[in-house]
Amino acid sequence: MRTDSALIRGIEDSLTADGKPLLDVWMSHGDKVTAIPSDFVTVASTETCPFAIMANEEKRFYGVQFHPEVTHTRQGMRMLERFVRDICQCEALWTPAKIIDDAVNRIREQVGDDKSDPRPVWRVDSSVTAMLLHRAIGKNLTCVFVDNGLLRLNEAEQVMDMFGDHFGLNIVHVPAEERFLTALKGENDPEAKRKIIGRVFVEVFDEEAFRLEDVKWLAQGTIYPDVIESAASATGKAHVIKSHHNVGGLPKEMKMGLVEPLKELFKDEVRKIGLELGLPYDMLYRHPFPGPGLGVRVLGEVKKEYCDLLRRADAIFIEELHKADLYNKVSQAFTVFLPGSFRWRNGRWP
Repeated sequence: MRTDSALIRGIEDSLTADGKPLLDVWMSHGDKVTAIPSDFVTVASTETCPFAIMANEEKRFYGVQFHPEVTHTRQGMRMLERFVRDICQCEALWTPAKIIDDAVNRIREQVGDDKSDPRPVWRVDSSVTAMLLHRAIGKNLTCVFVDNGLLRLNEAEQVMDMFGDHFGLNIVHVPAEERFLTALKGENDPEAKRKIIGRVFVEVFDEEAFRLEDVKWLAQGTIYPDVIESAASATGKAHVIKSHHNVGGLPKEMKMGLVEPLKELFKDEVRKIGLELGLPYDMLYRHPFPGPGLGVRVLGEVKKEYCDLLRRADAIFIEELHKADLYNKVSQAFTVFLPGSFRWRNGRWP
């Protein structure tokens, strides 16, 4: 630390030999700021980053060149809380319950008395979306569960038991494994597989919704990182990392309007909302599972026998992580199926 600042006063990880505070932060940038405005002062620096924190205390403007939001920056949440609550004088009124109330009101305003289907694949985001829709429009909600054959072991049965029997949602179960696998036959490229899965899903869903009559809205569990990943932000400046199953596979001529109650929220907020809605902790905090499911965890062409084997292998792996008390100590763990034609050659996969 170079000088005192309201942003980090009393916040430290350790002290130097002469009593100056030190912070452990996560710096993942290769670039650096080489000059700051004349009305700013340097608050903190490192050997390679001369302006790690800068401040204009009079205007209460602050800049940091590290990631305060990640767990690697151990005091990051304290810094963010200091800025939001103490410096900006914001009150912590935006609780999960209030987010739910706001989302429910928005859904009712958008959908009205029309009938709606959520586009669920029954993971965290889609499950919370379905529960919000259920609270907002009740009996006007019909859930279509498209079983694409690319889910985890026993997931279809778990979905029907939890949401149909326990929570009382009206669910139509559509077994469509053969249709998805046929569409994926011969395709090896992961991005192409994502788009095929998204396209077939919409086709199946659209057909089923047509059978239900008078359905005018499609609800899906898009969250804010999905929008960022797919370069669909308002600025249009994000680079495409991968197409997302929620935002990259919808046809322009889709017959229904779109409801996305979570699209401005991050995953941690969605989980807290799910708890408030009564969803079980173990389901909300399990490891991420890709929207295209096992379709992108099978390298190369997707076949039924590959998926069946991968499902069982992954279930065993996750079970062993739980037994060893390791599951909650890693952010993500999963099994990948490598067909026999895939071999490690010269330091890379072919």
